Amino acid sequence: MGLPAYNEEKNIARVILDLQKITNTIIVCNDGSTDETPKIAEKMGAIVVNHSKNLGYGSAIRSIFLKAKELNSDILVTFDADGQHRVEDIQRMVEPIKKDVADIVIGSRFLTETDGVPNYRKFGIKTITKITNAATKNKITDSQSGFRAYSRKAIQELSLSDSGMGISTEILIKADKSGFRISEVPIKILYDGDTSTHNPVGHGLSVILSTMKYISIERPLKFYGIPGLAFLGVGLFFIVWTLQEFSESRRIFTNIALIGVGSTVFGIMMLMSAIMLFSIVSVVRENKI
Repeated sequence: MGLPAYNEEKNIARVILDLQKITNTIIVCNDGSTDETPKIAEKMGAIVVNHSKNLGYGSAIRSIFLKAKELNSDILVTFDADGQHRVEDIQRMVEPIKKDVADIVIGSRFLTETDGVPNYRKFGIKTITKITNAATKNKITDSQSGFRAYSRKAIQELSLSDSGMGISTEILIKADKSGFRISEVPIKILYDGDTSTHNPVGHGLSVILSTMKYISIERPLKFYGIPGLAFLGVGLFFIVWTLQEFSESRRIFTNIALIGVGSTVFGIMMLMSAIMLFSIVSVVRENKI
């Protein structure tokens, strides 16, 4: 079990106590907490990885992966330390990995009743999930769930870099690229009480920006090339329109001409960016082989 934790002294003891009913190995990443979180976790027998300062959710997940790799874990389940997840859902999460039908299992809030999920969360999660699905072959329902199970192969091979909330998307994009089998199981989330520590707007913007970053790196021709062709097409249309109007009336419509030239230049720049980034990424990947 892996728990990223930042100032969770109100919840961490109860969560660890519940988890100890099903496992003896609990990794807690104390992400620079200023309260009693690390002391409580250590006193209860958890393996505690300490960050000297708050580095972000992604950094905590990365540290948990590194510790799980060091321990040669067969299965890693990431579980929120704020009390939102239910221990009784863990067995359902690890079953596909034990049966060797999945490398990563996501606990989805949208495969069951979602009455307890606030509407703003539903909207944000579904929006981000659609963006993530557009960048991968997998069509999942909850790309931002922190309740996940990973096989030994995923633990050993996934190399993570994002320090913020975008790591959930980074994992899915890199897993898709590596051909990992991803499945989902229904879970229930407990939203009662003061559990969430993330600002929903900041969280959403962070994840969207991270998603766009990874899509641009992994799919540069699609990310830059398709919009580039669209802008180029629009620009050429307006340029032809400008030339046609000039040939008929000997007048140049400045607004139309500016749209044509601007769109054409922007389209060419995006196409050049797509080709250059694709070439750079290809060279980097070849050097890693």
